[in-house]
Amino acid sequence: MDNDVSDENLMMSYASGDAAAFEILYARHKGAIYRYMLNLCRNEAIAEELFQEVWMKLINARENYQVKAKFTTYLYKLAHNQYIDHYRKQNVRIVEDQSVEIDDVIQEQSSKNNPEKQAQTNQTINRLTELLASLPNEQREIFLLREETGMSIPDLAETLGINHEAAKSRLRYAISKLRTGLNNE
Repeated sequence: MDNDVSDENLMMSYASGDAAAFEILYARHKGAIYRYMLNLCRNEAIAEELFQEVWMKLINARENYQVKAKFTTYLYKLAHNQYIDHYRKQNVRIVEDQSVEIDDVIQEQSSKNNPEKQAQTNQTINRLTELLASLPNEQREIFLLREETGMSIPDLAETLGINHEAAKSRLRYAISKLRTGLNNE
């Protein structure tokens, strides 16, 4: 199947029984969904469990899928709801002081031949990790979702089930706090 086919068309094909369409969707989005879940819950075992449950929900919902928004909005809404449901079932308040894991890829992309630049990059990554962990959960979630998907404010609002102004405000506050924290380094 052609990789130029839209996610929405792939999902409709999958709903009609085309398993290859699901394989393409999974390949396109598995890494981003896993990173999103990992950055939200900051626990590999829980992230893996939630990741699997998101894909199972998508599989189970395929026959009722209708294109009402971008597929990524639909998929990340499933992920967001799975995350919230997990903590509701556990009757646990989402903890905000655990460490956030950053992909090792970021470190590899920094200058390998310059130890001083590598140390500075590592320091910035560590500081960003601390700042992300210190954000209120609602701000961290919208920031991570925006960074992972590049969604617009309306899509973020729809995915998170909040109004446009709340989405814009949460994202603005998150970015402001991160910038301030990085500039005060």
